[in-house]
Amino acid sequence: MKYRLFLIGLCASLSLSAQLQNKPELEERFMDMGFGIFIHWSLDSQLGSVISHSMVGASEDYLQRYMQDLPQTFYPDKFDPEEWARLFKLTGAEYVVFTTKHHNGFCMWDTETTDFNIMNTPYGKDITGMLVKALRKYGLKVGFYYSPEDFSFLHKQGHVISRKGPMTQITANKELFEYSKRQVDELFTNYGNIEMVFFDAFSTKNLVQYVHEKYPEVVVTRGEMKTPEQKIPDAPMPGPWETCMTMGTQWAYKPTNEVYKDGGELINKLIEIRAKGGNFLMNVGPKPNGEIPKEQEERLREIALWMFVNDEAIKNVRTVPSVIKEGDLWFTKAKDENTVYAFVTQQPEWFKGRRRLFYTESIRATKDTEISVLGQNDLVVEYSPNNKPESRFSQRKHNLELSITRAQRLYNNKVWPNPIVVKLTNVEFVE
Repeated sequence: MKYRLFLIGLCASLSLSAQLQNKPELEERFMDMGFGIFIHWSLDSQLGSVISHSMVGASEDYLQRYMQDLPQTFYPDKFDPEEWARLFKLTGAEYVVFTTKHHNGFCMWDTETTDFNIMNTPYGKDITGMLVKALRKYGLKVGFYYSPEDFSFLHKQGHVISRKGPMTQITANKELFEYSKRQVDELFTNYGNIEMVFFDAFSTKNLVQYVHEKYPEVVVTRGEMKTPEQKIPDAPMPGPWETCMTMGTQWAYKPTNEVYKDGGELINKLIEIRAKGGNFLMNVGPKPNGEIPKEQEERLREIALWMFVNDEAIKNVRTVPSVIKEGDLWFTKAKDENTVYAFVTQQPEWFKGRRRLFYTESIRATKDTEISVLGQNDLVVEYSPNNKPESRFSQRKHNLELSITRAQRLYNNKVWPNPIVVKLTNVEFVE
């Protein structure tokens, strides 16, 4: 009888363990952040190829040269983690997720689990540790990307390198699972408290549960929540969720044949994602020498200027219950206040000092409503003393009219093509 009760208790314990999830308060904090930077970087950035995936279907000669020769020429002597951290901080990002190990199995930290790591290169420094220290110095939350799929490990086991083979997943390959646990233990104990982890594999349940049991303060993103890749869902999803997306067409550095989204498009994607309740994890692919490509830096700085003015509407916000988008207006709502932010998009030729009208049928003003434009004091237009840029609203029978002047000068030519944000307090939502 005692043995039977023991088994029942054990089964109940295992069942409970299998149901472990992210702590709700940590997920709330994650949803508050809104914007993060993803970094895809590994030794094959030297070739400008897709990260890791060229190993699938590759000849034995290619694999040997990939695993033996590429480490000998990987020398990111221009890597300046503090310069990265300063730039990421400027963009308004709240967190940074770094690829500690992609599918190729190459570890960007000082690990005792394999010789296939950054310490066995001419550079010979713990890049992960250096970056973590710099990010923390500038108040950025630290996240790790980690792939439990490991092509170099599979090759050592004698398996054909694949993402869909029978032994590719840690749920089927016990030795690979134990290897992954040892690496995760290094990552989560050697660098202080890590805020989040992004597990990139088809089957990760056992590793996710391992993290929940041993590191309960770590938020698991991919592996626990929906993480749409290179796309934005058509409608809001129950939170939390996170879209990850490249600036161009490739995650890692692509020196040739690359086509980039412009900064305005990336800003609009950030707005859409936040209006739908998600986080935007935007990718950077550093050069093999450690520099951020000029084209990517330019876009980061365009976002930085926009966020410097408007980050209040991106952070600590949720979806508006009655509306996501109306005409050219997207909406978010302050998490704990009756305040709505209306993003005025598709206004590329709005010259400084000009007034325009916008309408919404989904938001109603009350006797206590106030209106303002983020970044503006609504008192003055440079060089135009008779121009009164005060923001105004008028509640009509069927809609709310917003009368807005773009008053702040952000570009020398006085035309700033990116959205402005109208702040409305103490409003009502039309069902």
